[in-house]
Amino acid sequence: MASGLAISAAAPAAAETLESALAKAYQGNPTLNASRAGVRAIDENVAIAQSGYRPQVNVGASIGVQYIQTRSSSTVAAAAGAASTGATTATTGTSLSGTTGTGSSSGTSTGIGTSSGTTGIGTSSTGTAGTTTSGTSGVSGSGGLSSASTATTAQTITSNRTIRETYLPTTASLTVTQTLFNGFQTDNLTRRAESTVYSQRETLRLTELQVLYNAVQAYMNVLSNTATLELNRNNVEVLEEQLRQTRDRFNVGEVTRTDVAQAEARLAGARSQVSTAESNLRTSIGIYRQNIGVEPRQLAPGRPLDRFVPPSLDAAIDIGLREHPQIVSAIHAVDASEAQVKVLEGQLAPNLSLQGSLSQVYDQNGPNQSYFVGFVGGRLNIPIYEGGQTYAQIRQAKETVGQNRILVDQARDQVRAQIVNFWGLLEAAKAQVIAAQAQVQANEVALNGVREEARVGQRTTLDVLNAQQELLTSRVNLIAAQRDRVIYSYGVVQAIGQLTARFTALPVEYYSAKVHYDQVKDLWFGLRTPDGR
Repeated sequence: MASGLAISAAAPAAAETLESALAKAYQGNPTLNASRAGVRAIDENVAIAQSGYRPQVNVGASIGVQYIQTRSSSTVAAAAGAASTGATTATTGTSLSGTTGTGSSSGTSTGIGTSSGTTGIGTSSTGTAGTTTSGTSGVSGSGGLSSASTATTAQTITSNRTIRETYLPTTASLTVTQTLFNGFQTDNLTRRAESTVYSQRETLRLTELQVLYNAVQAYMNVLSNTATLELNRNNVEVLEEQLRQTRDRFNVGEVTRTDVAQAEARLAGARSQVSTAESNLRTSIGIYRQNIGVEPRQLAPGRPLDRFVPPSLDAAIDIGLREHPQIVSAIHAVDASEAQVKVLEGQLAPNLSLQGSLSQVYDQNGPNQSYFVGFVGGRLNIPIYEGGQTYAQIRQAKETVGQNRILVDQARDQVRAQIVNFWGLLEAAKAQVIAAQAQVQANEVALNGVREEARVGQRTTLDVLNAQQELLTSRVNLIAAQRDRVIYSYGVVQAIGQLTARFTALPVEYYSAKVHYDQVKDLWFGLRTPDGR
């Protein structure tokens, strides 16, 4: 019996207890911490939904550079003789024709013609690259007195003008929009977000149940595998001694070579079992590190959680159907899906909003111009027909509600089956512990008797080896039964939904999802999370 209790052997005062290991898993397990972070992210959906109650304020500004180049052209035709006149005086001599002048920008040209004392003058003006031709000719009689005459040349004046302007049109505006009615979509969005938060909290509690139960399994497996390895090592030592004695008896002729071979075979098998036990222990240590976060050192005996196990199977089922987080989470999921139906139905209702804006405009239509605009008004939008999309979405959401209600019944069936399963395993483990203890005691007595009988020649070496193997097997079975006794007691508490740090009073600071929820649900602004990130 003492060897069968190797799993609960005395440990130093500073040994790791099962409760302290669970506390470490509760604080540091990455699966549990990731689930907590997920719930914190879901909390923000409430603040997102409540933003529909609040106004939206936008400030806008714009500035640019505008360049305008304008070209204009005009042409003026002057009357004949208006710009160029001449007089002729009778003379005898030579007649000169008029000259032509060409002017550049804003220039003037003059044509002069002379004839025996007669002069004609004409002028023109251009804006840009303008050209005009004018002149006066003198007419004289040949060899006699001539009367005066006037030049009658036509004149055209062309003017081109270019205007270049550069200015900065600038606008600044402030707009405030407040939704007055949207078919109660904001109310139902908030309700949906809150139900989703409650559902995720229960999912977090379910994760906590699973993490702590996995930690219990890891803890007890390390203990049991350690004890099993010690038993196999002791068995190797016993078989080595058995082989030595068998060889001595063979040397004096008391046994045959067959007896020696049988002892050698059993020793080789025992050494193989040691290797298997070492491998199992290394595996369990790795799983312990994964679930609890530290390497196992000096583990204290594990004890069943009987004080939290209900007195009967019916009581356990009643508690589980009422409190198990899988069921409660499914119920909140139904609430969230019903709220989603209301949200979609609200899209068919009128939408009324109030908007006010202030705008200051500079140089919008030209330089040195500005004006100020203020506006307050309401906007009403009444949906008439949207191609049937919203109606289809509403029908789809109603089917989702029906699906989630079925999932609630499925969760109840799963929880009930799990409770019955763990309850049966726990009862079997209790019986196995009692049976294994009796088996160990009987095999110890049998082994001692077989050894004594073998000394006097009434038993063979194989009988002794078989008795030794049966004792080892019964001790290993007792260790496994004791391990199962502890694990399944925690399993029943986990199956009814009560294997939490708070309910089992673990020595650790408890995490409350409500704290973060209260910190963020009514925030109007802010980029940092409550923990400072």
